[in-house]
Amino acid sequence: METTLTFDDGIDLPHFASFVLLDDASGIDALRAYYTSYLEIAAQHGVGIVLDTPTWRANPDWGERLGYSAEALADVDRRGVALLEELRSTAKAVPQMIISGCIGPRGDGYRVDNAMTAEEAQRYHEPQVETFADTAADLVSALTLTYADEAVGVARAAQGAGIPSVISFTVETDGRLPSGQSLREAIGEVDDQTQGSVAYFMINCAHPTHFAHVLEGDGGWRNRIRGLRANASEKSHAELDEAEELDAGDPVALAGHYRELQERLPNLTVVGGCCGTSERHVAEICAAVTA
Repeated sequence: METTLTFDDGIDLPHFASFVLLDDASGIDALRAYYTSYLEIAAQHGVGIVLDTPTWRANPDWGERLGYSAEALADVDRRGVALLEELRSTAKAVPQMIISGCIGPRGDGYRVDNAMTAEEAQRYHEPQVETFADTAADLVSALTLTYADEAVGVARAAQGAGIPSVISFTVETDGRLPSGQSLREAIGEVDDQTQGSVAYFMINCAHPTHFAHVLEGDGGWRNRIRGLRANASEKSHAELDEAEELDAGDPVALAGHYRELQERLPNLTVVGGCCGTSERHVAEICAAVTA
C-alpha cells in the first residue's frame, strides 16, 4: 500500500503512514481507489479477498511522532474498518471479502529495534487489537514483524480479545528473520507459546528467490504458512532503504515464482504483495495461482 501510494500516486506519507489519509476526503478517495483496483481483480477471477485497514503505522510510537493521541489512533482504527465495511457492502461481484485490522511493528519492519519481551509486546499491542475486536473486522494481521517475541505478544492480545490473528514475518535475503532466527523456528516458537492460536502465518517483504530454499524438504511447519506477500524487487532491505526510485521488478516473473511455491506450500491460499508491488503484480499472481 505505502509504496504504491508514494511512488505511483505521488502522495506524501509522513513516516510512511497511510492512516493519515483517513483524515480528509481526498485521502479517503485515494484509499478507496487503491482498494477498488484489488476488488476488481478478485471479481474478475471469482476469488475472495482479504483487505487490510491502512493502519500499519497506527501504534503509539509512530502515532506520537505524527501527533496522534491514543484516542485518535483508536478512532483511526475504527474509521479504517468503516471504510472497508462500505466497500464490502458494494462489492457484490466478489465471492467473499475479509476485513483485516492491520497491525505493524513497534519499530522498523526491516530490522529489530525497540525489541520487547512477549509480555511487553502483548501490553503494547493490546489497545489496537481490542479496538479492532470491537469493530466489524474479521481478524487482525500483524505485518512485517522481525522477531518472534513481538508476534507472540500480538497473538496473545488477540486471544484475550477473542479475535483471530495472522502473523506475517519479514525475512532477509538468506530466508531468516532480521533477528537471525530461522522462519521454521520462529513459527514453532509462536505456536508453542500461544497454543497454536494463530490462524495462519505469512511471509512478507522479500523476493521469493530469497526464501524459497528454506521451504524445501520435509516439515509439517510449512502447513502453517497460508499467505505470501513478496517484494517485487530482488534487492536487499538495505538497498531498498537507500533507493530513490521504485524497483517494480517483473510482475510476470514474480507470478511464476508464486506458482512454483505452491508445490512447497500445500495450504497457500492468500497471495498478495509487499514493497514495490501494485495491482499489476497481484493480477499476474492471481492468474498464475488460479490457473
